[in-house]
Amino acid sequence: MTQHVLSLSYGKDSLACLGAIEELGWPLDRIVHAEVWATEEIPADLPPMVEFKAKADAIIKERWGIEVEHVRGKRTYEECFYLVCGQRRGKGKSKCSGKIYGWPFHNGPWCNSSLKRHVLNKATKGSVQYLGIAEDETHRYHVLSDTKKSPLVEAGWTEADCRQWCEENDLLSPIYTTATRGGCWFCHNQGKGQLRLLRRNYPEYWALMLKWDLDSHATFKDDGRTVHDFDRRFQMEDEGLIDPKAPFRWDSLGKELNYSLFAQEGL
Repeated sequence: MTQHVLSLSYGKDSLACLGAIEELGWPLDRIVHAEVWATEEIPADLPPMVEFKAKADAIIKERWGIEVEHVRGKRTYEECFYLVCGQRRGKGKSKCSGKIYGWPFHNGPWCNSSLKRHVLNKATKGSVQYLGIAEDETHRYHVLSDTKKSPLVEAGWTEADCRQWCEENDLLSPIYTTATRGGCWFCHNQGKGQLRLLRRNYPEYWALMLKWDLDSHATFKDDGRTVHDFDRRFQMEDEGLIDPKAPFRWDSLGKELNYSLFAQEGL
């Protein structure tokens, strides 16, 4: 008998699927979440999110009677980061052959495929997957099929509806108090606001990203910006050299750094 499985990320849309499934009267047999770890000791989620997941699991267990399954791959993000690119069979050398993978932007989103999608597909093989795609996310409809369905699209729930449902059911992730998206604290898709908060609130995590940044042949952002570039920018903000709310030109970074150096030397 085919099982029906919710792929849960703990974001507002995937959690709201629980309400939409209930409204539609669809079957739900399992709930699966792919855990990602930065290292063997450090999870990919920030501490508030780790606490929220435990809270959400308890609510789900009490209300829907289903124990959320937490699955993970064999490797951590750091282990994948330092894997050396090999020669692709029959296609000659890849552009990063002989180098570590490094930041994912330039080598394809290996983090999502290796640490999440592959793990989830293995855990839900042969089942009908429920995905948290909102009714107003039409650009994501192409992934839907007979075996990958969205309760939200079927129920006509928009992203705003999902947020409201989560708020009403005490299931809104704390990540939405400081950002518009969740995800791993080291994610290259983060905006400058999230990076600024990470550096300020979790300096030990930021130090690890700086280390990875030095070792990676690929830059953190696809526009060539590195973690060290952001670090210098935020340091200048801390020193009052630039206003974090004012428009910022990256090409002015060197000029401001030179000015700061001269000021320190009394020149």
